[in-house]
Amino acid sequence: MTVRVAIAGGLGRMGQTLIDLVNESAELTLVGVTLAPGEAVPAKEDPSLYSHEIRTAIADADVLIDFTTPTAAESHGAALGDAGVAWVLGTTGLNAEQQASVDAVSSRIAVCQAANFSTGVNLMLRLVELAARAVDDDTDLEVIEAHHRHKVDAPSGTALAIGKAMAAGRGVALDDHAVFSREGITGARPDSAIGFATIRGGDIVGEHTALYASDGERIEITHKAGTRLAFARGACRAATWVAARPAGLYDMQDVLQLRDV
Repeated sequence: MTVRVAIAGGLGRMGQTLIDLVNESAELTLVGVTLAPGEAVPAKEDPSLYSHEIRTAIADADVLIDFTTPTAAESHGAALGDAGVAWVLGTTGLNAEQQASVDAVSSRIAVCQAANFSTGVNLMLRLVELAARAVDDDTDLEVIEAHHRHKVDAPSGTALAIGKAMAAGRGVALDDHAVFSREGITGARPDSAIGFATIRGGDIVGEHTALYASDGERIEITHKAGTRLAFARGACRAATWVAARPAGLYDMQDVLQLRDV
């Protein structure tokens, strides 16, 4: 028996990639797709699959895959909680209130939320934490990320996840040590800082580097995505996994069983 999947934002770049993968999958069946206001059903597509209403799109679904916008998080979460449908959430840039709504609905349904669903990135996050734990305290930690010109949030959700993994390795809170901008006479770099550098340009899908710099030695852990397929494949894998889970808040570290590695 296949897992019945609805996809939010089916006409977006990620949405179209997900539709193609679900249609090719032997484990997943597409049962609903949401459209943004003003969007029309694509030519030659089955109109019964498409809807402007989230509750209609998820009516026959086991799980929703959602890479839309932070403003949709609360309404999507409410609809999913009422319907008992699991949620694979890859939207980044949520504010505190929006994240609180996700946390709250995870008491009613299974939610797999990740800043990045790529298997490679999630392996990277584990390596980043282990490296931060192993290097000397005077090693400087930096996160460098690059994305296409259309990305609206910075730093990326993945960059923030890398920063959190670094902080976890050092046993500190990222909020207390993050440096998101440098301009002018900033003074010497604080030893405990976790710095971020952001690049936006062209059609860069996503590149992230965790940099560990000390006197005489430098370690770099880098992931480069050439297409969105890596993210979409991971989201489909997460959909299959989370559909069978009890209510709770999970992430790709759970899906890949990396917690105890």
